[in-house]
Amino acid sequence: MVEDDPQVLELEVVYATLERQTVVRLTLPSPVTAREAVVQSGLQARHPGIALDQLPLGVFGEVVPPERLLEDGDRVELYRPLAIDPREARRQLARHRRTMRDTLE
Repeated sequence: MVEDDPQVLELEVVYATLERQTVVRLTLPSPVTAREAVVQSGLQARHPGIALDQLPLGVFGEVVPPERLLEDGDRVELYRPLAIDPREARRQLARHRRTMRDTLE
């Protein structure tokens, strides 16, 4: 929190693609919702394909509603759809006698 003004929050908004991760640090007046922080972050301009109304939002790995009020230090995350269900990916790898670790090497 900013020492001089308890009504100001320091936040991060994060979005990741396969190619890159974008982290935007913001200082916003309180109260602010998760959705408002994403809009203020400018991520939609950097990633034109973001459909904000269709992507789930999270704070530190926990899915939250867009209207959730944020606290100082929160990290808002935008979750994009998975290309394949992780369980199905493991099944496919098992059929070929491979592991997830093999795909990273």
